[in-house]
Parts: sequence; structure tokens; C-alpha cells
Amino acid sequence: MSTGESTPPLPADNERLQRMRYRKAMARKKRKEREAAGEIKELNITAMMDMMTILLVFLLKSFASSSAALTASEDVRPPVSSTRATPKDTVAVTVTPKNILVGEKEVLRLKNGQLPPEALQGRLVLPLDAQLKKEVEKLKYIAERNPAAPFNGELSVIADKSIPYDMLLTVLYTAGQNELENYRFVVLQAGEEKAQ
Repeated sequence: MSTGESTPPLPADNERLQRMRYRKAMARKKRKEREAAGEIKELNITAMMDMMTILLVFLLKSFASSSAALTASEDVRPPVSSTRATPKDTVAVTVTPKNILVGEKEVLRLKNGQLPPEALQGRLVLPLDAQLKKEVEKLKYIAERNPAAPFNGELSVIADKSIPYDMLLTVLYTAGQNELENYRFVVLQAGEEKAQ
């Protein structure tokens, strides 16, 4: 046998090749029939949209800021510490000399750096209590459907270093009434503080 000669196809290979050609021809014929019947009017991109939706969820999760992330603000100057612990994604309550926020939503404006008496019921801060109830319900709803994200009752408190201790106790009491009993204070690491 010389290198220039080609071997004739085997009958089994020839038969398989004929079947593939027949299937392709039938698929084209069925598609043309469906196009003629008006079933196919445009490109079906459902599968691609499903894939893009899944990618979007992962991108949003990766770009979402941590709940303990501090935005540059003149209102909040956390105390400085030598801790090496990293903050977790939890419910975040921010206490500034002007207001109290849950996440980034203001729930109460302070009057002269004090809690307004009409917002208090004993030690319970009513607007803060209402917002924390919503946050806890949302976390429990997520925990019911996702065992990987259990509700652990954790709270991050971001407070200005000038906030009175009594006000922090009131905020923590309100959080405790909403099953947020494991709290952490967010502080700046020594060396991260800005010169004033």
C-alpha cells in the first residue's frame, strides 16, 4: 500500500455517515416546516437568559459591600483598637451624634445628641425596634430556605467614639429584644485612623 492511496470506507462507517446526513437533513426539514407554520418567529434565548440571571446573582453577591463597611463620614469616628478580627456580614446598626441607622437606612434622628423621649418606651427605642424586627424576619426567612445561612442573632454596632455609654446600652437592649444578642463593636485598627 502506498501513501498516496486512500482506503475505501468500511460499510459500517459508510452506513453511520449516511445516518448522520439523514438526521441533519430531517432536522433542517422540520425546522423549515416549523418556520413556515409560524412557530419560530425569533431566536429562542431563554436558556441564555437563565444563565445570565445566575451570573448576575453571583456578581451582585461578589460586589455587595460588607454590612460592616464604613463610608467616609464626618459623623462617625469609631474608636481605635489593636484587634485583628475581621467584621462579619451581619445586621449593622450605626449610631452617630446625629442619627441611628440600620444598614444605610436612617431610623431615628437624634435631638441634640440625645434620644428623643417620644421615641422611647422605657429602654426600648421604638423606631429602631420596628426596623430590627423587619431585618430579623428577613434573616429568618432566608435561613428557612438556605441552611448554609443560618440565623445566628449577630449584630454589628458601628458607633462614634463620642456616643454616651447609656445610649449604647439602650441600642443594645432594643437589639436584644429582637433576638440580636451576639453583638460586636466595629472599631478601626490602630494605624488606620486618620489624623484629625
